[in-house]
Amino acid sequence: MPTTSQPHILFVDDDPKTGELMQRFCADARINCDIYQQPIAALAAFKKNADIDLIVSDLQMPDMNGIELLTEIRKLDTNIPFIILTGYANVDSAIEALRLGASDFLKKPFDMDELLLLINKTLEHRALEAENQLLKKQLQQTQKIDGLIGQSKAMHEIVNIIKKIADIRCHVIIEGESGTGKELAARAIHTESDFADKPYVVIDCGALTDTLLESELFGHEKGAFTGASSTKPGLLETAKGGTVFLDEIGNMSTAMQAKLLRVIQENQIIHVGGLKPTNIDVRFIVASNQNLDELVKAGQFRHDLYHRLNVIKFRMPNLRQRKDDIPGLLHYFIQHYASRYQRDVTGFDHSSMQQLIDYHWPGNVRELQNLVERHIALADQPLMQVQNLANTSTGSALDDDLPDLNELERRYILKVLAYFDNNKEQTAQTLGINSSTLWRKLKSYQQ
Repeated sequence: MPTTSQPHILFVDDDPKTGELMQRFCADARINCDIYQQPIAALAAFKKNADIDLIVSDLQMPDMNGIELLTEIRKLDTNIPFIILTGYANVDSAIEALRLGASDFLKKPFDMDELLLLINKTLEHRALEAENQLLKKQLQQTQKIDGLIGQSKAMHEIVNIIKKIADIRCHVIIEGESGTGKELAARAIHTESDFADKPYVVIDCGALTDTLLESELFGHEKGAFTGASSTKPGLLETAKGGTVFLDEIGNMSTAMQAKLLRVIQENQIIHVGGLKPTNIDVRFIVASNQNLDELVKAGQFRHDLYHRLNVIKFRMPNLRQRKDDIPGLLHYFIQHYASRYQRDVTGFDHSSMQQLIDYHWPGNVRELQNLVERHIALADQPLMQVQNLANTSTGSALDDDLPDLNELERRYILKVLAYFDNNKEQTAQTLGINSSTLWRKLKSYQQ
């Protein structure tokens, strides 16, 4: 495959003048080019040289034509790119060459700049395919837990923690910025456990009022409140033997925190409107994009509940701390969305890949996933170019004047909202918060 060194191509044409012109042009373009007038000689050279990156061949030549040369080359190498040069009268033959495995064809007469553009495009496509194969192999070797992708040291540490605690029915706190994959980690803990066949229940603590949250968690008796036409078991009851994931527990009111503490201490619940306790057996995994230690110190989170939950605590790394994982994540999401939307997409060009690696990703993996999905949905060619990527430097105009955290959050939320043309659903999804939380924040900004 092409590397940072000069690409090496074979050019086959029985016209010596065309060969001389190609030799000079390739020298100026820093391409190592071997010229052959005889296809048989070119074939012999290819058999001896394993470092050839591309073959460019005329279609009509004596002794052996371009299609015959292509057929022989394909017996030796099924992947080497092969470009056919053809006159207007032989386009049908060129199409036949494509059917037999040629990468592309170019009609004569052609401009040398046009040929160079096609050569560079073909070489870049081949390099991308080779990178994708390598990434696929690496993912197969390193993705030991479903849903958590990465080879970085930070992700290896997370995977090791998950494997150690999966079978231990202890409570877990997962912290991390929005979009870092806290729920994926929670689900991985459950699926890696020996009780993975038991229920896994997810509850967003910021999406429900206290009344609804209590009813959902604990269940209710018939007639407990208006609309309670029948007795309904709570999620903590139905999750018996499994895992309950409480997302954004930092948004839970202190009143609900007190009730949850009692449940954890006694392993029992009482239906809303009921009197009889029901035993439960669940493991709690809770997540927060806020620092729970700081919330405890500020009196916003009960210290006794925190210490009950804080048997194991770890923090999901943000994407800025695991840039080595970006190519693998891109490969995974590209394959996923190309299949979902039935797009013939192979990836991003090299310039775009570098932009994506250099970008600071304030929305973390969720933002990257959203970007890939958007580009593939709009893709009209196999090799994509990144569009509408925010400032790719490590800094951002958002924080040039060193605002406090509340002001920085306000600016970023409004920036994301503007990016999605005031679409609040997409904004909330990208920010990793629920719609009601976004609505409250926007209302506080008087939007």
